[in-house]
Amino acid sequence: MQTDNNEILSDEILDKDFLNTIEDALAIGSWELNMLSNTLKWSSVTKKIHDVVANYVPNVDTAINFYKKGQHREKILDLFQKALQKGENFDDEFIIITSKGEEKWVRSIGHPKFKNGVCVALRGVFQDITQKTLQSKKTLIKEKEFRSLFDYSLTGMAKVSLTGGWLKVNNSICRILGYTESELLKLSFRDITYPEDLSKGNKELALLLSGKSDNFTVNKRYLHKNGKVVYCNLSATIVRDDHGHPQHFIANINDISEIELNKNKISDLLAISSKQNDRLLNFARIVSHNLRSHGGNLEMLLTLKKEDYPENTKDEYFPLMQEAIGNLNETIENLNEVALYSALDKEALVPLNLLKYSNNAMSNITAATISNNVDVKILIDNNITVNAIPAYLDSILINFLTNAIKYRRQNVNPEITLEAHKTEAYTILKISDNGQGIDLDKHKDKLFGMYNVFHKHKDSRGLGLFIVKNQIDAIGGKIEVESIVDQGTTFTLYFKN
Repeated sequence: MQTDNNEILSDEILDKDFLNTIEDALAIGSWELNMLSNTLKWSSVTKKIHDVVANYVPNVDTAINFYKKGQHREKILDLFQKALQKGENFDDEFIIITSKGEEKWVRSIGHPKFKNGVCVALRGVFQDITQKTLQSKKTLIKEKEFRSLFDYSLTGMAKVSLTGGWLKVNNSICRILGYTESELLKLSFRDITYPEDLSKGNKELALLLSGKSDNFTVNKRYLHKNGKVVYCNLSATIVRDDHGHPQHFIANINDISEIELNKNKISDLLAISSKQNDRLLNFARIVSHNLRSHGGNLEMLLTLKKEDYPENTKDEYFPLMQEAIGNLNETIENLNEVALYSALDKEALVPLNLLKYSNNAMSNITAATISNNVDVKILIDNNITVNAIPAYLDSILINFLTNAIKYRRQNVNPEITLEAHKTEAYTILKISDNGQGIDLDKHKDKLFGMYNVFHKHKDSRGLGLFIVKNQIDAIGGKIEVESIVDQGTTFTLYFKN
């Protein structure tokens, strides 16, 4: 008999050890509330979950305080009452606060034991599900974020089957294509694709399905419900399961119709501009040719006058007229050379003596300098050259000089200074005057714009600085300006060496 008791006891111990092993392996604890003795027992794993010591003895009255105050504590109390009074089992998730103050998510399962209609015990299991719960919550948050992004994205988004059928679409894709959600779900990608673009993206699609790629982007045309063509940028990403097998596609469709239409408009404008440039080039050739003829006639008439009426050539104006006509013919010749270039390249630039061109420019405006008592100082070394086109350099210098005279201050004799020096990268020319100046705070951004006028003058057309800026840019240079109202202006010109 004793042997039988020992065997039974041995079996109980083995069963207990076995259960403890299972508890430790699965991280699942157990608990038991004895209603007759009003005692509560926790297994070792249950104690670990509560972060209490191994010899901790739970108290029936205080154990409930481990449950987080509020809905979690109220819920477990309610479930306990129903189990004790009605014999209802429970299985639910709660937050507990461990003895170390750490929050944990736990799963608690309870089964009441009744005897003669009275609950004598309540037994159950206890499991730490913190990691699983937090991961699940993170997944839910990500899914919610994706769903929100999907539903409210300004670009069209869709879930598409491997055969091209629409599985889910957002509002934007419905707006882009003009269909309702229910209408689109009855169609496939091919049904709304522009016929000539059906094969676009097929090669990339094959790479996705074969596992050689995960996404691709292509521009395609689709048909709106009303029949119009919609230009779109399609980005497709493949979604695979844990084993790498393709499940479906996520498509992102962005309407680029306006961009494409503007590209077409730009192409049309470029074509028109090209034709207009050809016409302007022909016009320039005709004008330069005719001007050259007139300039030659003036020079010939002046020569005849000198031969036939030598006494009239001895006044102070005849040499000035002769020099002016000579400069005119040189300018016309330079313009003729410019007209021969359909496009400017670096090879069109030649080294020009800056002092010579400055003197020529002064000669061309001699009448204006004399009549306005202009004091001009040219502080340029004879060895300084700039890389430019002759006609452009003529135009640049004359524009700045005439502007300095035109926008002089009343009752103040104009003073103009031209000075130049070289650096490693540039030849720098400064043209300064003591004129009306420009309010740069107001006009700096539009200083070199077309038809912008900053002073009241009957001859102001707002073209001079615009032309100069374009000419400087064309030869690879740049302009800087400093100006103070009623004190003067300094333009600094940089010619690349």
